[in-house]
Amino acid sequence: MEKFELPSHRKSGAIIALDADGVLLDYNTAYRHAWEKAFGKLPGLRDPDAYWALDRWHVHQLEGDALEKFRTCFDELYWESIPAIQNAVRACEELCEAGYELVCVTAVNPRFQSARLKNLKNHGFPIDRVIATSNVATGMSPKANALQELKPIAFVDDFLPYLRGIPNDIHAALVMREPNGSPNTGGELALAHSQHADLADFVSWWLSNLR
Repeated sequence: MEKFELPSHRKSGAIIALDADGVLLDYNTAYRHAWEKAFGKLPGLRDPDAYWALDRWHVHQLEGDALEKFRTCFDELYWESIPAIQNAVRACEELCEAGYELVCVTAVNPRFQSARLKNLKNHGFPIDRVIATSNVATGMSPKANALQELKPIAFVDDFLPYLRGIPNDIHAALVMREPNGSPNTGGELALAHSQHADLADFVSWWLSNLR
């Protein structure tokens, strides 16, 4: 892969924006434990290569009272206790050591913004700021306006539709992760300037290309 020039504003502490679920935090595992909390049984693994939690675990679609019961488990405590993805903390530390400021831009209800920051801090992520956006992907990413204002040098997400409409001068890095049922396919992959197995893979690639 070709080297790229070190951007001039990189030297003054450029920002790298990071998604949370699927990049920093393991939402699928947290979902499994929320199911156990709601229904008293820890679901087994159905498909280790499934992108969506509903396909990954032996669970089923919910409706009515059961769905409402499950939704109550996605409370403040839930958003404070999602496990970190393996090697994600160290990857963030490497970016900070290289001089970057990290900001989490996450599609979560704004009322859980402080819980999300607490969750990251509890794991030791060197992140002091969380920006919560809506989670509705339409013709444009719900994160586009926040990224336009934040002006990071790069943005890392694991959900391709969230790259729609973000400024082209922001390096859009896509974490591919599990392939089965993944939305990260098709012509819109052209929106991603680079593709990576996980955050650690992105960081290794990014820093090696800046040397």
